[in-house]
Amino acid sequence: MGIFSFFSKDKKETLDKGLEKTKEGFLSKISRAVIGKSTVDAEVLDNLEEILITSDVGVETTLRIIDRIEARVAKDKYVSTSELNVILKEEIEGLLEENNSNDVKGVVIPDIDTKPYVIMVVGVNGVGKTTTIGKLAHQFKKAGKSVVLGASDTFRAAAVDQLIIWAERVGVPIVQQGMGADPASVAFDTLQSAKAQNADVVIIDTAGRLHNKVNLMNELSKIKNVMNKIVPNAPHEVLLVLDGSTGQNAYEQAKQFSLATDITSLAVTKLDGTAKGGVVIGISDQMKIPVKYIGVGEGIEDLQVFNKKEFVDSLFN
Repeated sequence: MGIFSFFSKDKKETLDKGLEKTKEGFLSKISRAVIGKSTVDAEVLDNLEEILITSDVGVETTLRIIDRIEARVAKDKYVSTSELNVILKEEIEGLLEENNSNDVKGVVIPDIDTKPYVIMVVGVNGVGKTTTIGKLAHQFKKAGKSVVLGASDTFRAAAVDQLIIWAERVGVPIVQQGMGADPASVAFDTLQSAKAQNADVVIIDTAGRLHNKVNLMNELSKIKNVMNKIVPNAPHEVLLVLDGSTGQNAYEQAKQFSLATDITSLAVTKLDGTAKGGVVIGISDQMKIPVKYIGVGEGIEDLQVFNKKEFVDSLFN
């Protein structure tokens, strides 16, 4: 397996800054919840449950966290409110470690028999899909890998234009046929071009129209089938991009897309502009699909590989 780290030296600082709004709201709410209390009792736990839910952690994940803390309080008999942050941090970390979404250390290209490694990117309009593709292409290129982009989101002219701009900015080739073209045809041409260039990575953009799941499912299936004819087992990865600022709506989108196609990894964007960063905890816990990337800023380097421990550490820093 080829692993290419794209952590910058100031990654932790960027992560801390990107989670600032979530952190401020989260920790200040906890501080208010324990005012006048010396021990963690039923009232504190009720307040904590409300805080987690309103921080978009999600009901099911919140209840699991509260159950774990209740068991710990019952076992230890006496838990002071000053320990609550530490206990909550430990239990969230423990919960996320138990699911099947393993952390990765950098850009990962598993060993496959044939090149290129094909990533199909899905997600509704406005979630930062095209920006994520551009930033990801930049990181692969920086790691010394050759990349080809495919503009298969032909439903909107703006989507094609935006991807062309990113391709020029990053300095990678793009295959596009303009608005209204057959998405599968674009994917076909992209993979043929990538094979001819002996490219390492192909990233295919797709349309994300959730108003008709049947059409979406058919379109994505058609794209997959066409790509598989050119590169065996393509796509090797289906990356769903979600907007973290939409909170629980992001989780609902993840569920809907998982019904339309097989999602293998997630990217959660726009965490720097929201206080709803807790949704990453809920999505990571509930979907059992690895959150692979998080967007914590507008800069080209601000797409980071998601690491559960570093995320929770930053949240409680």
